[in-house]
Amino acid sequence: MKINIQKPNPALISIFEDPNQMITLDANFLIPPYRKHANRGFSFSQFKEVWLDPIFSAFPNLAIHEAVYEELLQSSVQNYVKDLLGEKPAKIILHKDSDLTSVEEGVRKLIESRVYKLTNYDPVIDNKDDRGEVKSLAYIAAKGLLYFAAHDYNAIQLVEKAEEWSTGLDNVQAIQMYELIHYLYAKGLGENKALRFLYKYQYYLTKHEKETNLEWGEFIRHMNMFYLS
Repeated sequence: MKINIQKPNPALISIFEDPNQMITLDANFLIPPYRKHANRGFSFSQFKEVWLDPIFSAFPNLAIHEAVYEELLQSSVQNYVKDLLGEKPAKIILHKDSDLTSVEEGVRKLIESRVYKLTNYDPVIDNKDDRGEVKSLAYIAAKGLLYFAAHDYNAIQLVEKAEEWSTGLDNVQAIQMYELIHYLYAKGLGENKALRFLYKYQYYLTKHEKETNLEWGEFIRHMNMFYLS
């Protein structure tokens, strides 16, 4: 995954100004990453400490679509989200299509009909491939919500190329994992060494990534120039 250091992301600028805004998460923000190029992956307990607990402490209005909840096959991840839902008040918001008005449902269906053709999801057979991101994006657009956070190139392209691909997602803005890693670092909301390790694991692991992306110190310097100046 390539990081973008060409220009600041207006969505992240807005989140820095007001972290209480709703951010809808794709499944890959919740599932411990595993990369075949690494000697080891993240255990759930490690991922929870490094990433999950900090983001749920930093942002009070994180959400997932019910289709994403169904994708959480690991019992540890499911139980974590279930516990968040069980808090009073809930620490995560669950988007349900059944909560849409008739007008919103019409918009949701229209957006889904445009988006799914660019993915591996087929609503006729309702397969799981890319189902969560398609359902999430269609719901967000129908509700007029702004932010979709993902660590998946194809999902991000659906948002960033909305006009070119006529996805109907023109008003949705993408937020990437490295941007929230920087947010946690800048706000002192995570353990710096752990955030550095997560960044390196996700963006600075392979030979190609080391030739393409910035090492941690330069990454932080560039991001600070964009968002802390």
